[in-house]
Amino acid sequence: MPASPIPTPSLPAAFMPLDSRIYIAGHRGLVGSAIHRELQRQGYSTILTRTHNELDLCDEIAVDTFFSQEKPEFVFLAAAKVGGILANNSYPADFIRDNLIIQTNVIESSRNAGVKRLLFLGSSCIYPKLCPQPIQEDYLLTGPLEPTNRPYAIAKIAGIEMCWSYNRQYGTRYLAAMPTNLYGPNDNFDLNTSHVLPALIRKTAEAKATDAKEVVVWGTGTPRRELLYSDDLAQACCFLMNLGDDAFGSLLVADAPPLINIGTGEDVTIRELAETVARVLDYGGALTFDTSKPDGTPRKLMDVGRLHRLGWRHSIGLEDGVRRTWEAVRQRLGGSAIPQK
Repeated sequence: MPASPIPTPSLPAAFMPLDSRIYIAGHRGLVGSAIHRELQRQGYSTILTRTHNELDLCDEIAVDTFFSQEKPEFVFLAAAKVGGILANNSYPADFIRDNLIIQTNVIESSRNAGVKRLLFLGSSCIYPKLCPQPIQEDYLLTGPLEPTNRPYAIAKIAGIEMCWSYNRQYGTRYLAAMPTNLYGPNDNFDLNTSHVLPALIRKTAEAKATDAKEVVVWGTGTPRRELLYSDDLAQACCFLMNLGDDAFGSLLVADAPPLINIGTGEDVTIRELAETVARVLDYGGALTFDTSKPDGTPRKLMDVGRLHRLGWRHSIGLEDGVRRTWEAVRQRLGGSAIPQK
């Protein structure tokens, strides 16, 4: 029996008009900055942003005051504490605590302020470590998580559950989008906290600048990763928030989480990824794999059939995306060969 859409209050429009009041939580991060650029590119005139110094999203009273005063109509919840394997292993309490607090404050304040639509950005790490590939949305909570990022994943799963619960109880229109592994110009290049691709770019840039004979890559090089350029993600997010009521409502059903994957539907091995970075940066040294380091999840390929059926597909290939990222980093650093963070 097909699922029934949740009854919701009528909306004045089936999309975001260009004069909508739109709040991007986390507008300086990799995801939020890309969404900000895309909204500006599309001509949106009232984009609400606050830096961490201006608004601490862990401060419940400050968040509620902001929503009460600014009255955003649409919210992109891209703010989060994020990091790679090393950061997740080193600061597990920080990852679960901060993410739970941030998303709780923003979601509850959105309800209080009457936000029309909210897009909660999660991560592919919400899915079980060894679930079937490609990963479908209904694989959520069907097996054990990857231990190295379990606290972060559980926080994100709680965010999905919050969106679902608020939709069911309050008739809100909150959707959870799960991007695959992301990269782009505003990425984090700190080797202690970064994800695999920016770490590879940083290591390769340093090796080239110092004439090092090799780049050491964590793990065996055999795990497979799907990667999505941040500007592609931003376009997908805006596409989802602009869906007509029927299409958007089809993602908000009473008996399943309001969840949609965002990705490319394609993946490469870590070795192939390292080779791509070396090629783009014109590095001719060797790649050495440190098998004493953890591999993480063997494979994480997203099933993006649901998104494709709605009419969106990515447009930027991996090598082109790595090249764009590298060029943007060099411009930002005034031609410096090594990204610092």
